[in-house]
Amino acid sequence: MPQGKHSRLQLKLYEAINKVAEKRQIALAFPELRCTFASRSIVPDVTVFSWQRIPFDVDGEISNVFKIYPDWTIEILSLDQTVMKVISNILHCLKYGTQLGWFIDPSAKNCDRS
Repeated sequence: MPQGKHSRLQLKLYEAINKVAEKRQIALAFPELRCTFASRSIVPDVTVFSWQRIPFDVDGEISNVFKIYPDWTIEILSLDQTVMKVISNILHCLKYGTQLGWFIDPSAKNCDRS
């Protein structure tokens, strides 16, 4: 389960994406959205779907079930997760059509960037 710092980073990411993309109907970011495709379900920290790929129901509302891969998946490493499990989820998405996968390790924020 995500904790404070993880949740805050997740919130800021999807808010920033939606601030730019939602109003112009370019894309929409979702926190913790279950995506089921290629015989597997994943729940990335943030998923982004281009507007034309968002599933809507007959009432014109966003569907509850997303049986498609995200266009962009963002995973933030939590203390209780293994790097390999998180990267495996990103690679699964990329294999089946996701265009962009981000892996964020919050503990690496002070790494030497030279």
